[in-house]
Amino acid sequence: MSEKLLVQTRHFQLHLGEKGFFLESGRILPEVNIAYETYGVLNADRSNVILICHALTGNAHAAGYNHESESKPGWWDAMIGPGKVLDTNKYFIVSTNVIGGCHGTTGPRSVNPATGRRYNIQFPVVTVKDMVRAQWLFVKQCFHVEKIHTVIGGSLGGMQVLQWAISYPSKVERAVVIAATGRISPQAIAMNKVGRQAIMRDPNWKNGNYPDGAGPVDGLGVARMMGHISYLSYDSMQRKFGRDFKKTDGFYDFFGEFQVESYLDYNGYNFAKRFDANSYLYLIKAMDLFDIGMDNGYREVLAAITSRTLVVSIASDILFPAHESRELYQAMSEEGVDVTYHEMDSDVGHDGFLVDYHLLVPVVESFLNA
Repeated sequence: MSEKLLVQTRHFQLHLGEKGFFLESGRILPEVNIAYETYGVLNADRSNVILICHALTGNAHAAGYNHESESKPGWWDAMIGPGKVLDTNKYFIVSTNVIGGCHGTTGPRSVNPATGRRYNIQFPVVTVKDMVRAQWLFVKQCFHVEKIHTVIGGSLGGMQVLQWAISYPSKVERAVVIAATGRISPQAIAMNKVGRQAIMRDPNWKNGNYPDGAGPVDGLGVARMMGHISYLSYDSMQRKFGRDFKKTDGFYDFFGEFQVESYLDYNGYNFAKRFDANSYLYLIKAMDLFDIGMDNGYREVLAAITSRTLVVSIASDILFPAHESRELYQAMSEEGVDVTYHEMDSDVGHDGFLVDYHLLVPVVESFLNA
Protein backbone atom coordinates (compact mmCIF):
# COMPACT_ATOMS: atom_id res chain seq x y z
CA MET A 1 0.00 0.00 0.00
CA SER A 2 1.29 3.46 -0.89
CA GLU A 3 2.31 5.71 2.00
CA LYS A 4 1.43 8.78 -0.01
CA LEU A 5 -1.58 10.81 1.08
CA LEU A 6 -3.60 10.98 -2.12
CA VAL A 7 -6.02 13.91 -2.40
CA GLN A 8 -8.31 15.15 -5.14
CA THR A 9 -8.82 18.73 -6.25
CA ARG A 10 -12.58 19.26 -6.42
CA HIS A 11 -14.75 22.05 -7.80
CA PHE A 12 -17.81 23.82 -6.42
CA GLN A 13 -19.95 26.36 -8.23
CA LEU A 14 -21.26 29.06 -5.91
CA HIS A 15 -25.04 29.46 -5.71
CA LEU A 16 -25.41 33.07 -6.82
CA GLY A 17 -28.90 33.25 -8.25
CA GLU A 18 -29.65 35.54 -11.15
CA LYS A 19 -27.80 38.52 -9.72
CA GLY A 20 -24.33 36.96 -9.82
CA PHE A 21 -21.29 37.76 -7.68
CA PHE A 22 -20.89 41.48 -6.98
CA LEU A 23 -17.30 42.70 -6.81
CA GLU A 24 -15.87 45.71 -4.99
CA SER A 25 -15.30 47.38 -8.35
CA GLY A 26 -19.04 47.33 -9.08
CA ARG A 27 -18.61 44.66 -11.76
CA ILE A 28 -20.46 41.36 -11.59
CA LEU A 29 -19.32 37.80 -12.26
CA PRO A 30 -22.28 35.72 -13.46
CA GLU A 31 -20.64 32.49 -12.28
CA VAL A 32 -17.91 31.62 -9.79
CA ASN A 33 -16.34 28.19 -9.62
CA ILE A 34 -14.08 27.37 -6.64
CA ALA A 35 -11.29 24.77 -6.81
CA TYR A 36 -10.60 23.23 -3.41
CA GLU A 37 -9.04 20.38 -1.47
CA THR A 38 -9.86 19.01 1.99
CA TYR A 39 -7.85 17.00 4.51
CA GLY A 40 -9.28 15.32 7.60
CA VAL A 41 -12.92 14.89 8.61
CA LEU A 42 -15.58 17.51 9.40
CA ASN A 43 -16.87 16.82 12.91
CA ALA A 44 -20.55 16.52 13.86
CA ASP A 45 -21.03 20.12 14.99
CA ARG A 46 -18.88 21.51 12.13
CA SER A 47 -16.60 23.33 14.55
CA ASN A 48 -13.18 22.03 13.48
CA VAL A 49 -12.66 23.82 10.16
CA ILE A 50 -9.29 25.40 9.43
CA LEU A 51 -9.16 27.43 6.22
CA ILE A 52 -5.80 27.73 4.43
CA CYS A 53 -5.21 30.87 2.36
CA HIS A 54 -2.47 30.57 -0.24
CA ALA A 55 0.20 33.06 -1.28
CA LEU A 56 0.49 34.83 -4.63
CA THR A 57 1.23 31.86 -6.90
CA GLY A 58 -0.15 29.09 -4.69
CA ASN A 59 -3.26 27.01 -5.24
CA ALA A 60 -5.68 24.68 -3.50
CA HIS A 61 -3.15 21.82 -3.48
CA ALA A 62 -1.70 22.49 -0.04
CA ALA A 63 -0.83 18.96 1.06
CA GLY A 64 -0.49 15.37 -0.09
CA TYR A 65 -0.30 14.19 -3.70
CA ASN A 66 -2.86 14.39 -6.48
CA HIS A 67 -1.60 11.14 -8.02
CA GLU A 68 0.87 8.33 -7.32
CA SER A 69 3.43 9.56 -9.83
CA GLU A 70 3.61 13.06 -8.36
CA SER A 71 7.07 13.59 -6.87
CA LYS A 72 6.43 16.81 -4.96
CA PRO A 73 3.64 17.20 -2.38
CA GLY A 74 1.38 20.22 -1.86
CA TRP A 75 2.99 23.53 -1.00
CA TRP A 76 2.33 23.36 2.80
CA ASP A 77 2.60 19.61 3.24
CA ALA A 78 5.01 20.03 6.17
CA MET A 79 2.22 21.77 8.11
CA ILE A 80 -0.79 19.59 7.26
CA GLY A 81 -1.42 15.94 8.11
CA PRO A 82 -1.82 13.41 10.93
CA GLY A 83 0.12 14.57 13.98
CA LYS A 84 1.36 17.74 12.28
CA VAL A 85 0.61 21.23 13.55
CA LEU A 86 -2.53 21.39 11.38
CA ASP A 87 -3.52 17.93 12.55
CA THR A 88 -5.93 16.12 10.22
CA ASN A 89 -6.83 13.76 13.10
CA LYS A 90 -8.29 16.79 14.85
CA TYR A 91 -9.12 19.41 12.24
CA PHE A 92 -10.95 19.53 8.92
CA ILE A 93 -8.53 21.45 6.70
CA VAL A 94 -9.90 23.32 3.67
CA SER A 95 -7.73 24.93 1.01
CA THR A 96 -9.12 26.91 -1.93
CA ASN A 97 -7.73 28.61 -5.02
CA VAL A 98 -8.62 32.33 -5.00
CA ILE A 99 -10.78 34.01 -7.63
CA GLY A 100 -8.52 35.47 -10.28
CA GLY A 101 -6.30 32.40 -10.03
CA CYS A 102 -5.46 29.88 -12.71
CA HIS A 103 -5.74 26.55 -10.92
CA GLY A 104 -9.43 25.82 -11.24
CA THR A 105 -11.13 28.83 -9.65
CA THR A 106 -12.77 31.41 -11.92
CA GLY A 107 -10.15 33.77 -13.33
CA PRO A 108 -9.09 35.60 -16.50
CA ARG A 109 -8.57 32.37 -18.48
CA SER A 110 -12.05 31.12 -17.61
CA VAL A 111 -14.82 31.22 -20.18
CA ASN A 112 -17.26 34.10 -19.81
CA PRO A 113 -20.72 32.45 -19.99
CA ALA A 114 -22.14 35.63 -21.51
CA THR A 115 -19.84 35.46 -24.55
CA GLY A 116 -18.64 31.88 -24.75
CA ARG A 117 -15.04 33.17 -24.94
CA ARG A 118 -12.24 33.53 -22.40
CA TYR A 119 -12.37 36.64 -20.24
CA ASN A 120 -8.65 37.42 -20.64
CA ILE A 121 -8.19 41.08 -19.66
CA GLN A 122 -11.94 41.67 -19.86
CA PHE A 123 -12.02 39.88 -16.51
CA PRO A 124 -12.92 42.42 -13.81
CA VAL A 125 -10.34 43.55 -11.28
CA VAL A 126 -10.68 41.53 -8.08
CA THR A 127 -9.61 42.51 -4.58
CA VAL A 128 -8.60 40.60 -1.47
CA LYS A 129 -12.04 41.42 -0.05
CA ASP A 130 -13.62 39.78 -3.12
CA MET A 131 -11.46 36.68 -2.62
CA VAL A 132 -12.52 36.40 1.02
CA ARG A 133 -16.21 36.89 0.29
CA ALA A 134 -16.04 34.08 -2.29
CA GLN A 135 -14.34 31.85 0.30
CA TRP A 136 -17.04 32.62 2.88
CA LEU A 137 -19.84 31.77 0.45
CA PHE A 138 -17.99 28.59 -0.44
CA VAL A 139 -17.51 27.22 3.10
CA LYS A 140 -21.07 28.17 4.01
CA GLN A 141 -22.66 26.63 0.92
CA CYS A 142 -20.42 23.61 0.43
CA PHE A 143 -19.97 22.53 4.07
CA HIS A 144 -22.84 24.39 5.83
CA VAL A 145 -20.33 25.91 8.22
CA GLU A 146 -21.31 29.01 10.20
CA LYS A 147 -18.08 29.54 12.13
CA ILE A 148 -14.45 28.75 11.30
CA HIS A 149 -12.02 27.52 13.95
CA THR A 150 -8.94 29.13 12.34
CA VAL A 151 -8.02 30.97 9.17
CA ILE A 152 -4.29 30.87 8.40
CA GLY A 153 -2.01 31.97 5.56
CA GLY A 154 1.15 33.78 4.56
CA SER A 155 1.93 36.72 2.25
CA LEU A 156 -1.13 37.31 0.03
CA GLY A 157 -2.66 34.52 2.13
CA GLY A 158 -1.95 36.54 5.27
CA MET A 159 -3.73 39.51 3.74
CA GLN A 160 -6.74 37.28 3.16
CA VAL A 161 -6.62 36.16 6.81
CA LEU A 162 -6.59 39.77 7.99
CA GLN A 163 -9.51 40.58 5.69
CA TRP A 164 -11.41 37.56 7.05
CA ALA A 165 -11.02 38.88 10.60
CA ILE A 166 -12.25 42.32 9.48
CA SER A 167 -15.10 41.29 7.17
CA TYR A 168 -16.46 38.38 9.23
CA PRO A 169 -15.44 39.00 12.87
CA SER A 170 -18.17 36.76 14.28
CA LYS A 171 -17.33 33.91 11.93
CA VAL A 172 -13.62 33.47 12.72
CA GLU A 173 -12.43 32.25 16.11
CA ARG A 174 -8.69 32.46 15.40
CA ALA A 175 -6.68 34.27 12.73
CA VAL A 176 -3.01 33.60 11.91
CA VAL A 177 -1.49 36.37 9.79
CA ILE A 178 1.97 35.40 8.52
CA ALA A 179 4.45 37.60 6.62
CA ALA A 180 1.76 40.08 5.63
CA THR A 181 0.68 43.66 6.17
CA GLY A 182 -2.46 45.78 6.23
CA ARG A 183 -1.30 47.66 3.14
CA ILE A 184 1.76 47.13 1.00
CA SER A 185 4.52 49.69 0.70
CA PRO A 186 5.38 51.85 -2.33
CA GLN A 187 8.52 49.75 -2.73
CA ALA A 188 6.45 46.54 -3.03
CA ILE A 189 4.11 48.26 -5.49
CA ALA A 190 7.16 49.35 -7.50
CA MET A 191 8.44 45.78 -7.71
CA ASN A 192 5.01 44.63 -8.88
CA LYS A 193 5.09 47.37 -11.50
CA VAL A 194 8.32 46.00 -12.96
CA GLY A 195 6.84 42.50 -13.13
CA ARG A 196 3.66 43.79 -14.73
CA GLN A 197 5.57 45.72 -17.39
CA ALA A 198 7.76 42.72 -18.18
CA ILE A 199 4.65 40.71 -19.03
CA MET A 200 2.74 43.41 -20.89
CA ARG A 201 5.73 44.43 -23.03
CA ASP A 202 6.33 40.87 -24.17
CA PRO A 203 4.99 40.78 -27.78
CA ASN A 204 3.50 37.36 -27.09
CA TRP A 205 1.18 38.84 -24.46
CA LYS A 206 -0.97 40.17 -27.34
CA ASN A 207 -2.99 42.46 -25.06
CA GLY A 208 -3.89 39.46 -22.94
CA ASN A 209 -5.37 37.49 -25.84
CA TYR A 210 -2.64 34.89 -26.26
CA PRO A 211 -3.52 31.28 -27.19
CA ASP A 212 -2.86 28.32 -24.91
CA GLY A 213 0.78 27.29 -24.85
CA ALA A 214 1.99 30.44 -26.58
CA GLY A 215 1.79 33.21 -24.00
CA PRO A 216 4.38 35.76 -22.80
CA VAL A 217 6.84 33.20 -21.43
CA ASP A 218 9.78 35.60 -21.47
CA GLY A 219 7.87 38.41 -19.78
CA LEU A 220 6.36 36.16 -17.12
CA GLY A 221 9.77 34.58 -16.51
CA VAL A 222 11.33 38.00 -15.89
CA ALA A 223 8.40 38.98 -13.63
CA ARG A 224 8.99 35.85 -11.58
CA MET A 225 12.70 36.64 -11.35
CA MET A 226 11.79 40.02 -9.86
CA GLY A 227 9.52 38.26 -7.40
CA HIS A 228 12.18 35.76 -6.37
CA ILE A 229 14.65 38.54 -5.58
CA SER A 230 12.11 40.02 -3.15
CA TYR A 231 11.33 36.61 -1.58
CA LEU A 232 14.95 35.97 -0.58
CA SER A 233 17.22 37.94 1.74
CA TYR A 234 20.75 39.31 1.46
CA ASP A 235 22.09 36.60 3.79
CA SER A 236 20.25 33.74 2.09
CA MET A 237 21.54 34.80 -1.33
CA GLN A 238 25.05 35.10 0.03
CA ARG A 239 24.81 31.65 1.59
CA LYS A 240 23.19 29.91 -1.39
CA PHE A 241 25.14 31.51 -4.21
CA GLY A 242 27.88 33.87 -3.08
CA ARG A 243 29.79 34.98 -6.16
CA ASP A 244 30.07 31.45 -7.52
CA PHE A 245 30.22 31.18 -11.29
CA LYS A 246 28.67 28.38 -13.33
CA LYS A 247 31.33 25.73 -13.84
CA THR A 248 30.21 25.19 -17.44
CA ASP A 249 30.60 28.86 -18.38
CA GLY A 250 33.73 30.84 -19.14
CA PHE A 251 34.23 33.72 -16.70
CA TYR A 252 34.87 36.20 -19.50
CA ASP A 253 32.16 34.88 -21.83
CA PHE A 254 29.64 37.66 -22.37
CA PHE A 255 26.76 35.23 -21.75
CA GLY A 256 28.47 33.43 -18.88
CA GLU A 257 26.45 33.46 -15.67
CA PHE A 258 26.90 33.59 -11.94
CA GLN A 259 25.04 30.87 -10.04
CA VAL A 260 22.45 33.37 -8.81
CA GLU A 261 21.67 34.30 -12.43
CA SER A 262 21.27 30.65 -13.35
CA TYR A 263 18.92 30.18 -10.37
CA LEU A 264 16.72 33.06 -11.50
CA ASP A 265 16.64 31.74 -15.08
CA TYR A 266 15.63 28.26 -13.94
CA ASN A 267 12.90 29.38 -11.53
CA GLY A 268 11.58 32.15 -13.76
CA TYR A 269 11.09 30.04 -16.85
CA ASN A 270 9.87 26.92 -15.03
CA PHE A 271 7.25 29.11 -13.37
CA ALA A 272 6.18 30.49 -16.75
CA LYS A 273 5.35 26.93 -17.85
CA ARG A 274 2.88 26.35 -15.03
CA PHE A 275 1.26 29.71 -14.29
CA ASP A 276 -0.97 31.96 -16.35
CA ALA A 277 0.40 35.42 -17.12
CA ASN A 278 -2.97 37.16 -16.95
CA SER A 279 -3.68 35.63 -13.54
CA TYR A 280 -0.32 36.89 -12.33
CA LEU A 281 -1.30 40.41 -13.44
CA TYR A 282 -4.64 40.25 -11.64
CA LEU A 283 -3.25 38.83 -8.41
CA ILE A 284 -0.44 41.37 -8.06
CA LYS A 285 -3.03 44.07 -8.78
CA ALA A 286 -5.09 42.74 -5.87
CA MET A 287 -2.02 42.99 -3.63
CA ASP A 288 -1.38 46.58 -4.75
CA LEU A 289 -4.97 47.60 -3.99
CA PHE A 290 -5.09 45.98 -0.56
CA ASP A 291 -5.44 48.65 2.13
CA ILE A 292 -7.59 47.81 5.13
CA GLY A 293 -7.92 51.46 6.13
CA MET A 294 -8.89 52.85 2.73
CA ASP A 295 -12.60 53.25 3.51
CA ASN A 296 -12.97 53.55 7.27
CA GLY A 297 -9.55 54.27 8.75
CA TYR A 298 -6.77 51.83 9.62
CA ARG A 299 -7.26 51.66 13.38
CA GLU A 300 -11.03 51.87 13.22
CA VAL A 301 -11.16 48.77 11.03
CA LEU A 302 -8.73 46.84 13.23
CA ALA A 303 -10.73 47.72 16.36
CA ALA A 304 -13.67 45.67 15.03
CA ILE A 305 -11.68 42.42 15.06
CA THR A 306 -12.92 39.95 17.67
CA SER A 307 -10.89 36.89 16.60
CA ARG A 308 -7.92 35.79 18.67
CA THR A 309 -5.11 36.81 16.35
CA LEU A 310 -1.49 35.81 15.86
CA VAL A 311 0.74 38.08 13.78
CA VAL A 312 3.97 36.44 12.59
CA SER A 313 6.76 38.34 10.84
CA ILE A 314 10.10 37.20 9.41
CA ALA A 315 13.18 39.09 10.56
CA SER A 316 14.89 39.09 7.15
CA ASP A 317 11.79 39.79 5.03
CA ILE A 318 12.47 42.59 2.54
CA LEU A 319 9.09 42.38 0.77
CA PHE A 320 6.94 42.88 3.87
CA PRO A 321 9.51 43.98 6.49
CA ALA A 322 9.04 42.92 10.09
CA HIS A 323 8.43 46.51 11.20
CA GLU A 324 5.19 46.53 9.15
CA SER A 325 3.93 43.51 11.10
CA ARG A 326 4.98 45.10 14.37
CA GLU A 327 3.04 48.24 13.46
CA LEU A 328 0.00 46.08 12.66
CA TYR A 329 0.33 44.26 15.98
CA GLN A 330 0.83 47.50 17.91
CA ALA A 331 -2.28 49.08 16.39
CA MET A 332 -4.39 45.99 17.07
CA SER A 333 -3.12 45.73 20.63
CA GLU A 334 -3.85 49.40 21.36
CA GLU A 335 -7.36 48.95 19.96
CA GLY A 336 -8.07 46.12 22.39
CA VAL A 337 -7.76 43.16 20.02
CA ASP A 338 -6.66 39.85 21.58
CA VAL A 339 -3.44 39.68 19.55
CA THR A 340 -0.07 37.98 19.91
CA TYR A 341 3.08 38.83 17.97
CA HIS A 342 6.08 36.70 17.03
CA GLU A 343 9.06 37.51 14.84
CA MET A 344 10.68 34.46 13.22
CA ASP A 345 14.45 34.68 13.54
CA SER A 346 14.93 33.40 10.00
CA ASP A 347 17.51 34.65 7.53
CA VAL A 348 15.72 33.06 4.56
CA GLY A 349 13.65 36.14 3.71
CA HIS A 350 9.98 36.38 2.85
CA ASP A 351 9.84 32.69 1.93
CA GLY A 352 10.70 31.75 5.52
CA PHE A 353 7.13 30.60 6.17
CA LEU A 354 7.56 28.04 3.37
CA VAL A 355 11.03 26.91 4.45
CA ASP A 356 11.84 27.34 8.16
CA TYR A 357 9.12 25.12 9.57
CA HIS A 358 11.16 24.42 12.71
CA LEU A 359 10.66 28.10 13.58
CA LEU A 360 7.04 28.47 12.49
CA VAL A 361 5.46 25.25 13.76
CA PRO A 362 6.01 25.78 17.52
CA VAL A 363 4.54 29.27 17.35
CA VAL A 364 1.40 28.19 15.48
CA GLU A 365 1.03 25.09 17.65
CA SER A 366 1.23 27.12 20.86
CA PHE A 367 -1.35 29.57 19.55
CA LEU A 368 -3.82 26.85 18.50
CA ASN A 369 -3.48 24.98 21.78
CA ALA A 370 -3.61 28.01 24.08
